[in-house]
Amino acid sequence: MPAAAESFWNRRYREGGDGWELGQPAPPLSRFLRSHPQAPQAPGRVLVPGCGRGHEAALLETLGFQAIGLDLSEVALSEARRLHGEARTSLQWLQADLFDRKALEAAGLMAGSIKGIVEHTCFCAIDPGQRHDYIATVCRLLAPGGWLLALFWCHSRPGGPPWGSDPELVEAQLRQGGLVAEIWQPATGSVDSRHDEWLGLWRQPG
Repeated sequence: MPAAAESFWNRRYREGGDGWELGQPAPPLSRFLRSHPQAPQAPGRVLVPGCGRGHEAALLETLGFQAIGLDLSEVALSEARRLHGEARTSLQWLQADLFDRKALEAAGLMAGSIKGIVEHTCFCAIDPGQRHDYIATVCRLLAPGGWLLALFWCHSRPGGPPWGSDPELVEAQLRQGGLVAEIWQPATGSVDSRHDEWLGLWRQPG
């Protein structure tokens, strides 16, 4: 239930139970966006689902994108505003459930309205049973030719969140959803506690 999930994540942030917090954008994503020859280029409207304290959204703004940080947690977005500033033309904060289509559309996130999506800690935070819905939402929001840049935590520990994943299964699910892989490989430069991260860049055909 969305209300229960919101309460759960608010409590995690209030109690310091957000062990995924790095105090910065994830190093593999930051390095890729800043220097990789295949990195997506600004301008464009880019969504960061499950943005938490907003580090990736703020990075995207500095690179010239119009960034939207989305999170279910009011507490997380309050922290994002404190760290990176209030909403403005190039950086917006949206409290909503990624799976609430009406809420997204009310905020202007229509089908085909997003150039890119940056994934860091949303996929591992949702129940694995929702991953098909996640991929369907990504594909609906992306414009033709749009991109998904993702850093997946492919650990094999039981339980969650953060829930683990399998690189081969993730690749198959995204491909079945209609996305085309340009890059899918073990990440480099991850923090020591996350040596099992995978970095991928996918495109929406069109």
